[in-house]
Amino acid sequence: MMMTRGTSRVARLTRGGRLFPAVKGAAAEGEKFPVMGVRWRSSLTLGEKGQVNNKNSEDGGNKEVVASYWGIKGEEVKKEDGTPWKWNCFRPWETYQADLTIDLKKHHVPTTFLDKLAHWTVKSLRFPTDVFFQRRYGCRAMMLETVAAVPGMVGGMLLHCKSLRRFEHSGGWIKTLLDEAENERMHLMTFMEVSQPRWYERALVFTVQGVFFNAYFLAYLASPKLAHRVVGYLEEEAIHSYTEFLKELDKGTIENVPAPAIAIDYWRLPADSTLRDVVMVVRADEAHHRDVN
Repeated sequence: MMMTRGTSRVARLTRGGRLFPAVKGAAAEGEKFPVMGVRWRSSLTLGEKGQVNNKNSEDGGNKEVVASYWGIKGEEVKKEDGTPWKWNCFRPWETYQADLTIDLKKHHVPTTFLDKLAHWTVKSLRFPTDVFFQRRYGCRAMMLETVAAVPGMVGGMLLHCKSLRRFEHSGGWIKTLLDEAENERMHLMTFMEVSQPRWYERALVFTVQGVFFNAYFLAYLASPKLAHRVVGYLEEEAIHSYTEFLKELDKGTIENVPAPAIAIDYWRLPADSTLRDVVMVVRADEAHHRDVN
């Protein structure tokens, strides 16, 4: 199948992780972005993309407006009140209100050998994380979410292939795991707006995610039960980390800034919500993933 001129151009420009020309242009003009000096074009809202392209056109650049990853303009989506929907990384029907009635102390006591292996594996991973990030909970959360979104995708992918090989239904687990991965990814998109990781922390993501992806892939092949137990214990640690995050916010050690717009729309939060409200709903999500796994 031949690619359209616009699509091939976008694919060529994004290959190798390079920035789009429009974003380069914005960075050159000194526009401030909250993370990594500049924000990737895929994380901008539709309105921001239009503004970037308008700036480019004023300088003699092309007037093409790229509204999706592939350079194909999607259909216009509106909110319930009729106002335009400004996010292309999720849609209104994917938003929800988090259930905050969670049991923070719930713990699966390890009984079998696999349970104990999963439990102590996670405990051993917590020590270097505490040493590296200490009380920088914003960057810690962003770093951990780059890893937390991996298990659901790996498990969903392997169950998908298993369903194809055996010509059988998955019992709904494929969608459950992929939804979990997507939810964790949205946590990352949210914390990107409030955290500014250092260059070595961004570089660490490549190493940690690469090692964890392959290790979890092999673990799931060997024993899905062990893999899910690992995720369950990881989520228990995530609940603990976000609880400590809330304590720092309450003490004033971390500034309780206004909630990012992406979080307000994704979790249907009130317009005057703060970072504390965001951490509360994220912690509730982690508790749900803990119980599922």
